[in-house]
Amino acid sequence: MSLDRSRELYNKARNFLPGGVSSPVRAIKPYPFYAESALGSKIRDIDGNEYIDYCLGYGPNILGHSHPGIRQAITTQLEKGWLYGTPTETEVDLAERIAGLYPGIDMLRFVSTGTEATMSALRAARGFTGKDKFIKIEGGFHGAHDAVLVKAGSGATTLGKPDSLGVPEDFTKHTLQVPFNDIESLTNAIEKNKEDLAALIIEPVMGNIGPVFPEGDYLKDVRKVTEENDVVLIFDEVITGFRLAMGGAQEYYGVTPDMTTLGKIVGGGMPIGVFGGKKEIIEMIAPSGSVYQAGTFSGSPASVAAGLAVLDVMEKEDFHKNLNAKGDVLRNGLSDIVEDLRLDYSVVGVASMFKIFFGDRPCNYQEVLKCDKEGYLKFFFKMLESGIFLPPSQFETNFLSTAHNEDDIEKTLLAYEANLR
Repeated sequence: MSLDRSRELYNKARNFLPGGVSSPVRAIKPYPFYAESALGSKIRDIDGNEYIDYCLGYGPNILGHSHPGIRQAITTQLEKGWLYGTPTETEVDLAERIAGLYPGIDMLRFVSTGTEATMSALRAARGFTGKDKFIKIEGGFHGAHDAVLVKAGSGATTLGKPDSLGVPEDFTKHTLQVPFNDIESLTNAIEKNKEDLAALIIEPVMGNIGPVFPEGDYLKDVRKVTEENDVVLIFDEVITGFRLAMGGAQEYYGVTPDMTTLGKIVGGGMPIGVFGGKKEIIEMIAPSGSVYQAGTFSGSPASVAAGLAVLDVMEKEDFHKNLNAKGDVLRNGLSDIVEDLRLDYSVVGVASMFKIFFGDRPCNYQEVLKCDKEGYLKFFFKMLESGIFLPPSQFETNFLSTAHNEDDIEKTLLAYEANLR
């Protein structure tokens, strides 16, 4: 497999882009491959190599790449214009559909990124409660804004710098942390700080360190203790939204938060973010209230058009049943391989998410860090040479799309077996 053109372009990119990339998670050492095109389940690089893609833009492309329905919706919108600076009918339509699908959303605001969504959700929760502190889960990744860059997952963990330079201590002094799947620690933190505690923000499934899943009644217990202490519960469903079910993790696990953040899938692969929740909270947002939030590209017509198109496909009968069945086949095949090879590895996943941890199955951030990330990186390159593109980190989730077929899964399992061996 030749990557000569990618190597040359990376050497050029380092002169203009920090680390040669526009986001840290793309900084595959010694250099990344540069994509030229993608269609369905495949992605092709500028050197002509083709890969079966389980990264899928880190989750958004649940229908695969360049889905014709989404492409047509974007094209149609572009012919009408792509930035107005005014409200549009389509953003009202998409807002109504989202609110109808998510138990925890009465009203919502469109933004451009997941980072914006979580930042604004926390601001709204603080404005609503009049309190400053909030709790996040260790290893939870809620974007790249200052208050949440404390023991963050995703690229921050991969780089070994869970805290960022340039973030004043004053910006994080109100950020409290507890381990995932530890209701006792959460309860203690709430009781100790409830006089000035506005919110808990949590990924119901920790998507940026694995994934790692809630155990037993953990999420229901989280809902109970936050409700009893008047703490705003924010589900960060940027990854799990529309992935586990149409109503996200809150539908899948039967737990309704006070606020929800969405992104990725709901934009059909275009830039988008959403934060929403109970009416009395979201009405605090300007111009109806005094919590300020604004954005030039919020409710971008092209992103909204793509969002409506992806929902049109996903709302068809048995969509998640059929997609999740592929996930079952793949995870069962991986479990058989790990067992046959007598490896001390863990196959995890749910719905259309999957991963092999190079270690015991973790239930929190500290246990994830014990897994063999160097071994995983070597494995990543072997899989790439076999024509399989996985996220290049032990701390990222693999995703399936409706475009992946039986042949893709068979080739993938053969590659896993050969390279794990």
